[in-house]
Amino acid sequence: MGNTDIFDRMADRYDTLERIQMAKLMSDAIREYSVDADHKSAIDFGCGTGLVGMNLLKDFKSMLFLDTSQNMIDQIKQKIIDFNLQNVDTLCFDFEKESLLDLQADYIFMAQVLLHINDVELILSRLYDVLNAGGHLIIVDFNKNEEVVSDMVHNGFDQAELRELMTKIGFKEIQSKTFYTGSKLFMNHDASLFILNSQK
Repeated sequence: MGNTDIFDRMADRYDTLERIQMAKLMSDAIREYSVDADHKSAIDFGCGTGLVGMNLLKDFKSMLFLDTSQNMIDQIKQKIIDFNLQNVDTLCFDFEKESLLDLQADYIFMAQVLLHINDVELILSRLYDVLNAGGHLIIVDFNKNEEVVSDMVHNGFDQAELRELMTKIGFKEIQSKTFYTGSKLFMNHDASLFILNSQK
């Protein structure tokens, strides 16, 4: 999984109206868990073209857009220039291959990213290490959907199983809820999205 090559190819046509609307929905959900974060640093992990993170720039002191696809990062760099954005940075890096010891943040959010990650526990452990004490990891993804069969992505996640895994890693104050249901959302199947908030 990871699917970096696919995202590299679609980067310049990724920002469809449908994706922009979905990003607004997800960023609004994330905002509920990032109260009083205007003096905090954030990472949009697996950011794609930055649709979610761009909606949250004013909520944080600084934002790092991180993705494995250089073409996606290039799209964000252009947006930074076009909109003259401040306190924003980008990084092309693959956490599945190695960890970054000098990277720290108060908030990490990942929206429809975990389903593309092969070794979920490894990534969540490495993100735990990146978080400052008391920092938040916020995950938005699909609830498990047995109708979805794919070699490219996980077919969603069971919230209870994910909470259990994250507890094992060391996360605390874990809470999750389903916040959106839509038609043909996930590989052309009806699906629902959950949001999970956790702390280090």
